[in-house]
Amino acid sequence: MERRPGVPRLLREINDRAALELLLSTGPMTRGQIGDLTGLSKVTASQTLARLEERGLVQVVGTQAGGRGPSAALYSVVPSSAYVAGLEVGPGLVSAAIADINGRTVAEVTFDPNGHDDLVPVIHAAIMKACRSAKLSVARLRGVVIGTPGVVDPRTGDVRYAFDLPGWHEGSHEALAGDLKREVTIENDVNLAAVAERADGAAKGLDDFVLLWASRGLGLAVMLGGKLHRGRSGSAGEIGYLAVPGVPLPEEIRTAPGRLPSLAGGLQSLVSAEAVTELARGHGFGAATAGECVQLAVAAGERGEPMLDELAQRLALGVAAVCVILDPGLVVLGGEVGHAGGRALTSRVEEAVARISPVRPEVATSTVEGNPVLRGAVLAALHEAREELFSS
Repeated sequence: MERRPGVPRLLREINDRAALELLLSTGPMTRGQIGDLTGLSKVTASQTLARLEERGLVQVVGTQAGGRGPSAALYSVVPSSAYVAGLEVGPGLVSAAIADINGRTVAEVTFDPNGHDDLVPVIHAAIMKACRSAKLSVARLRGVVIGTPGVVDPRTGDVRYAFDLPGWHEGSHEALAGDLKREVTIENDVNLAAVAERADGAAKGLDDFVLLWASRGLGLAVMLGGKLHRGRSGSAGEIGYLAVPGVPLPEEIRTAPGRLPSLAGGLQSLVSAEAVTELARGHGFGAATAGECVQLAVAAGERGEPMLDELAQRLALGVAAVCVILDPGLVVLGGEVGHAGGRALTSRVEEAVARISPVRPEVATSTVEGNPVLRGAVLAALHEAREELFSS
């Protein structure tokens, strides 16, 4: 005999999800607008909103004047129905943000990790500090995403090759989940910056692009078909190890515990913060950071052009290698060097790539405001929380 009892329930779940997704992406709407955009009848839309109200997920936030009839109630997702935490973990600072289900940041704090040889208690303390600032308990969090330099092992969730963050240990991911009593996602920081770029930046709405992050180190995020491409081992985008002509190969990447490797080789040795600072000083532009050096060259006009030309040539080696394989169409330059160079640098990279490659991508500067990694972590956590909310 055919079993059908589950069908009405499945339809209700589909309708509930459709209405929630619409309200989260669009904002307050009337019952009629929800029905029109989801294809639900007036009766079904009313039943759907009633169920969501009963579950504490949707509330009336105002009214909208109609034509000749009475004003219509405006519905919105209840902000407090779920909260998420996004974090950026760096060698000198841990930043944490709490956001409600609508994506509004309700607290943002920083925490100094110096003096700690284990990042688990540092991250726990940062989350607790952020939750206290937001006046909510950690149990209210439905998503926690952490951005960090290094390669994230897809099997264990642990971080590898984060050479200036020795506080990451084997088992850190499991320890964090146990400590916070919920699932935790650790993600490469440049990947999260790309998530923010697709949502709010130069790659907004694009399914295919790459983000080249030039800052303290060098990293690459690959977005294909609207999804991050991490690779089988999680190492996709580790472009700093790319072999380039005339530059020694990286050696001693895998070292004994407690020892830092030698990264004197590959593309990293040409465009790391130290390399950019050295290049700038050779052209007469000395400053404390690589970004400040590039800013000085840009501000110098014609006198700074030789330095920017050489920097663009170095970056183009990596961009061209990526483009002849992926042909992404858009390359976004981020990080302190990318931001400082602006159009003066991106235009030169475009020209340099065109000279050495059959592919000529559009090269643009990142336009995400604030901290792109932290923003990407919050967005990724929101995605997790909303999926959990939709399926609950």
